[in-house]
Amino acid sequence: MEKKATSPAPAPKPAAAATKGKGGLNPALVIPLLFAIALAVYIFVLGAPEHFKDGDHAKGPIDGDYYGIVYKGGPIVPILMTCFLIVLTFTIERLITLNKAQGSGSIDSFVVKLRGLLDKNQIEEAIKECDRQKGSVGNVIKAGLLKYKQLTTETALDKEQKLAALQKEIEEATTLELPMLQKNLTIIATLAGASTLLALLGTVIGMIKAFAALGTSGSPDSAALATGISEALINTALGIGTSAIATISYAYLNSRVDDLTYSIDEIGLSLQSNFATHY
Repeated sequence: MEKKATSPAPAPKPAAAATKGKGGLNPALVIPLLFAIALAVYIFVLGAPEHFKDGDHAKGPIDGDYYGIVYKGGPIVPILMTCFLIVLTFTIERLITLNKAQGSGSIDSFVVKLRGLLDKNQIEEAIKECDRQKGSVGNVIKAGLLKYKQLTTETALDKEQKLAALQKEIEEATTLELPMLQKNLTIIATLAGASTLLALLGTVIGMIKAFAALGTSGSPDSAALATGISEALINTALGIGTSAIATISYAYLNSRVDDLTYSIDEIGLSLQSNFATHY
């Protein structure tokens, strides 16, 4: 009886496969909570009576009291404060996640060491090194190494098919890791532009109030004019500041993700080249 060739069993997936789509903060829960915090700060801290003349909001903030001045920025202020808190919270969360994903030790040292082990065809040692690294790069390359080890004893496939299977394994493992690394970056990137637009909205509202004060019959209401201009400038400052922080944060975090991806691609190519040389 002719013995049928059995297809190779798939190599184990990296640790991220078990938690795909999980991990990190849930925006649906975090954003409303941050809005509630910003609103509470706006009402009870910035709007506290001690920041206003005779404790009356209508009389304006005490001279030089910045809490009261920011409070007079109007209803757009708590929204801009929420944007700032969102950017700050998700930036910290992404930094923690990316530090964990980087694993122990230097990524560059890990890449150099692993390439040296591959050049010597020391696959078992390379797998142990990935276990010690405990990061996203180690997870992906370990999946590739396990597939590499399996393919060395596979006789049903030719060399080109084995190389294609190895490449597919590395690509799938990378695909499983990337969502965890990139999660919530879109929110930061969105707020980089949205904060400026919200600031512009607050600026326009403030200028409408200012021009309304100029348009009153008789002498213009100088207090209302000053309040309108102040509201416009406060919103502009908060929005531009938040947008600048979000832009810098996104650029830095995205570069960290790119560095990890580049390291994965570099070792993945070395792994495929090593397999083509030895098998």
